Amino acid sequence: MEYRRMGPTGLKLSALSLGAWVTFGRQLGLEQVKSMLALARERGVNFFDNAEAYGNGAAEQLMGRALHELGWRRDSYIVSSKAFFGSVADPAPTQRGLSRKHLIEACHQALERLQLDYLDLYYCHRPDPETPIGEVVDTMDLLIRQGKVLYWGTSEWPASTLREAIDHAERHHRFGPVVEQPQYNLLHRERVEREYAPLCERPGLGLTTWSPLASGILTGKYQNGIPAGTRMQLPGMEWLHERLTSEVRDSVRRLQPLADSLGLPLQQFAIAWCLKNPHITSVILGASSLDQLRQNLDSYAALPKLDTAVMARTERALLDF
Repeated sequence: MEYRRMGPTGLKLSALSLGAWVTFGRQLGLEQVKSMLALARERGVNFFDNAEAYGNGAAEQLMGRALHELGWRRDSYIVSSKAFFGSVADPAPTQRGLSRKHLIEACHQALERLQLDYLDLYYCHRPDPETPIGEVVDTMDLLIRQGKVLYWGTSEWPASTLREAIDHAERHHRFGPVVEQPQYNLLHRERVEREYAPLCERPGLGLTTWSPLASGILTGKYQNGIPAGTRMQLPGMEWLHERLTSEVRDSVRRLQPLADSLGLPLQQFAIAWCLKNPHITSVILGASSLDQLRQNLDSYAALPKLDTAVMARTERALLDF
């Protein structure tokens, strides 16, 4: 496993990481989570991603129990949380957003659920137009100075808002955001490749990307319908159906021969393609079974197959998307 520096920091994250969204607490119980974490660590993964909103806190509770029972040294792994959506089903105004009150309380609650003394990474899960940027930056700076957070970042923030936060931090000598967590895959590229690229170059920004398989679309399993037991059949995931347009299915159809020509399952090709972007610090994987996780982790070994010629062929295949 390769370990990549996170933007302008000295922190090194595994190129592939494991996330808790959807699966922890909804599809996986404690013993399964322990097995997933153990397999990922055995394969070199050192970064485990979570958020207050995942299962309304249940995903963090499960990860915390699993980490506690596995007994790993705290200095050997990286854990994140995110705040914005809240951890209750119908949050009050003070239980969501990026106000100083919610950010501090959400951090304390995440630490309690995860059974940790500090968070390695703490993300603002979405921008909050109702909270001044200065309040957000100053609060994150406070949590870092208190030792409750080591680094902070954002998730799906417009580059202009992110730039505003970085500028505020520089002007007022605060710890600013050093990492962004956007969606990035073969079907969703604009924000990473155009909007964030200048920030990755200067002042430097790490990217821990999510949904490398476009919520399973890039496995090819949805080409002829929605199989039973898949993510799209889970309650609350109905919005994914809107992504299954004829254009998307056609793009997947054009990508399949490329993966076949390399002797790779389509999902491994898609994950390896994400890793080829030099701005990506870590690609966050999700899996609902050990076999699925093994296959996804095998994507790293496929990297050498994606040479310049293959990447060019991929661009041509997606040209009409």
